[in-house]
Amino acid sequence: MGANSKIEWTTHTFNPWWGCTKVSEACKHCYAEAWAKRVGQKVWGPRPERRLLSDTHWRQPLKWNRDAAKSNERPRVFCASMADVFEDRDELIPHRDRLFDLIEATPNLDWLLLTKRPQNVRRLARWDTEWPDNVWLGTTVELQKRAEELLPYIEAVPAKVRFISAEPLLGPLEIEPWLETTIDWVITGGESGPKARPASPKWFTDLHAQCMRTETAFHFKQWGDWAPGDGINLLTKSKPAESVVDDGTPMFRVGKKTAGRRLNGELHDGLPKVVRSA
Repeated sequence: MGANSKIEWTTHTFNPWWGCTKVSEACKHCYAEAWAKRVGQKVWGPRPERRLLSDTHWRQPLKWNRDAAKSNERPRVFCASMADVFEDRDELIPHRDRLFDLIEATPNLDWLLLTKRPQNVRRLARWDTEWPDNVWLGTTVELQKRAEELLPYIEAVPAKVRFISAEPLLGPLEIEPWLETTIDWVITGGESGPKARPASPKWFTDLHAQCMRTETAFHFKQWGDWAPGDGINLLTKSKPAESVVDDGTPMFRVGKKTAGRRLNGELHDGLPKVVRSA
């Protein structure tokens, strides 16, 4: 985490703090919680304090901003992979203000604020009707009920780019009306990790079709640990676990690396078009 992120849809990651509380089905097998525990940080749940980062850490985006000014490129900064910027805790107020100061001080970076709590955004964000050009706001919608619950909150915020992360996708999504009016970018993918749940290929292909019809940028991040049974299982040395998903496709647990990130044989790395203020 940090400069040169391995996450396919961002350039860098930045965490203003570590820690969170689970709020949805997508949180069930949270990779960030597992990582924090692995390095000895007890920061998950409503009671533990959040882990705060050093001033050296906070200076990193200032360097990225200077480098971007020289290169004429616009790095994307995913904030926060180990937390939720809009978790409503009193002790986070000064650190969130510090983050907003940093965002405003780095106009050459596009900040991707992905939250599972979009209902808190208008109350906790510094900006109201005028959001900075370099702030993209997203929320996680892993199931239809979450999309219907959360997307109205995203619609109410005039961020330059509004996006969703349908990862891990845990069911079919019918969100075309939102793509026509509100959502500029869709990121999706399957679950990885020891307890990963297989996703139906049809969930992804249907979502891709909705994006194509509405000319919405589409990014397929990964299959996750499970891949469709189209011969990919032959690449493994031992017989992998098998699960048949909703559309009848046999899915094999071959691991994230072997499963890859091609959907219908293609890479999908769409990015939203951004029209910046004059």
